[in-house]
Amino acid sequence: MSSFLRPAVHLSLVVAITAQGFVPAVAAPPPMTRADYEACQSADEVAFRKSIETLSLKSLEAGVKTFDYQAAVNAEWRKQGMDELLAKRVDIAIEEVRSETSWAGLAQSLINSEKAQEISTAVAERVYQSDAMKTAIEALATGVGNEVGRTLEIASQDAAVPALECLKAFIGTRYGATVAGVVATDVEHDFGVQASAGRASVSSGSVIQQSSQGIAGAAIILVRRQLANIAARIGQRLAGSILARLVSVAAGGVGLVLVAKDIWELRNGVLPIISEEMKSEATKTLVKNELAKTLDEQITAHLAEIAAKSADRVVEIWRSFRSAHQKALDLAEKNAAFRAFLDTVKPEQLARLDEVVALVWASEGETGVPRRLEDGSLNEAVRFLPEQAMTIARDTRSIDAALGWTALAGDRLSKVLEHEVYKRATPQGFTRATLATLLALDDHVAITRLASLAPQSRDRLFGLGAEDLKRLARSFSEAELETLARYLEGLEPEPRARVLASVAEAPAKMHTLASPRVRDAVLGSRDQARAVDMMLRDGAGSPEVIVDDVWAAWEGQVALVLIWEKHPTVVIGLGLAAVIVLLLLRRLFRPRRPAGPAQTTA
Repeated sequence: MSSFLRPAVHLSLVVAITAQGFVPAVAAPPPMTRADYEACQSADEVAFRKSIETLSLKSLEAGVKTFDYQAAVNAEWRKQGMDELLAKRVDIAIEEVRSETSWAGLAQSLINSEKAQEISTAVAERVYQSDAMKTAIEALATGVGNEVGRTLEIASQDAAVPALECLKAFIGTRYGATVAGVVATDVEHDFGVQASAGRASVSSGSVIQQSSQGIAGAAIILVRRQLANIAARIGQRLAGSILARLVSVAAGGVGLVLVAKDIWELRNGVLPIISEEMKSEATKTLVKNELAKTLDEQITAHLAEIAAKSADRVVEIWRSFRSAHQKALDLAEKNAAFRAFLDTVKPEQLARLDEVVALVWASEGETGVPRRLEDGSLNEAVRFLPEQAMTIARDTRSIDAALGWTALAGDRLSKVLEHEVYKRATPQGFTRATLATLLALDDHVAITRLASLAPQSRDRLFGLGAEDLKRLARSFSEAELETLARYLEGLEPEPRARVLASVAEAPAKMHTLASPRVRDAVLGSRDQARAVDMMLRDGAGSPEVIVDDVWAAWEGQVALVLIWEKHPTVVIGLGLAAVIVLLLLRRLFRPRRPAGPAQTTA
């Protein structure tokens, strides 16, 4: 019997998911008592899980206890036309056994209980193992399984109502209403519950939409697995009960058969009794009762396991949330002010809160979060910073940078990100006007190079015309721009104008002025205009010009080091000439050593 009921239950599970039809009514879940609420509120996590399991079990028991297994079996029996089919299959089985059993064997069955049992078993097996009967019982099991599955689906989802209340009580006192509400929403989604209605939203086939990790999903999958085991037990119990009744009736009806039947009919042995009993209402009722009883017992026996799975899933959702928001929850548990702030944060802002807390924690330590809560910067960062500003915060690892650039740039913040100004400067190095001037260049190379300069140098360069500044910024390196800014600061108006005009016309000339030694020498010269003209002149010049340059250095009008920078060949030549002159003078004025006395030979 178990062999044909297994595929029947398998099919019933498929139909239970996909078939359309009415949703059976179930009892509403029992409300939480004050004791239940207080137990959830004061429990640790282990006790919290136990409370969820207990409340879920109470809800499941309340949900399924009203299901009428007997009525469901009877309805499907009629729907499948089992009476007519059973009668046909019994007649066919009787004829088959009669044709295969000798007259003596049939006669023996009237006086031998073992023979009667053997024939009864043969008939019962042919009836219930026939393809037609298997198909019919599969359909019956499908119908009953459909209704049981729907009821269990609703009962499993209705268990979410007290579970949610317990969850809110457990979390709310520790972390506030916002956290409790968000986690409860996650559980509601997992259960498939409409919180406003306070009960499950179920339609025929809705189980298929549930995640296999969901509470309702896990419960229904468990129920389906258990139904397969239940089917095997039902098959064994039905076979035993039916055969026991057939043998008992056959043995008890022998005397009546002998009185009522003539000798010719005695050739059929116990088969008429078996046929009559297998078609009787008593036997049919026995079969239906066994089905209903076994389903009821086995489903009820596994409600505790379903409740445990539900509790495990609720705790899993909570742990997952806690892991995702660990730092914020740790602070909320220890700091009443932060918990009060957390309670005002909207659910959609929790991710931003986590990120802000992590950034502050990493740069300022745990104490930085309460401090920022007190000065208002935490609230501003969580609630009002645009996402572009958070990009700045992530890249710079600084909430202050994000707040500063947001306040400074305003609607130009996207340009600050586009040109990565925030990576090269701080908002303290700009005013609204200077930032606007920089961004107005609308040239990425020029903007990034100018942004890298010291604020004072950058501001000096902003005195140039926009086109000249853009051209110079594209042509010069950051170091050369810094040098140019120093020239603009230290030079008098006339030499300053010459420098700007020259480098604007030929940017390569800036290389001549770029070294710090030349810059300091030019700025330190008494005649800056003469020094600038000398350094910007193309080539060394004529001998007369070189002499003029040397004479100017000799008189102190320009720094001597500029002669080396401008005329290194001349300086080297003069140096060699001086060395030669010194050697000649030494030769002329050094007295000669007198010759020694001549040696005589013996």
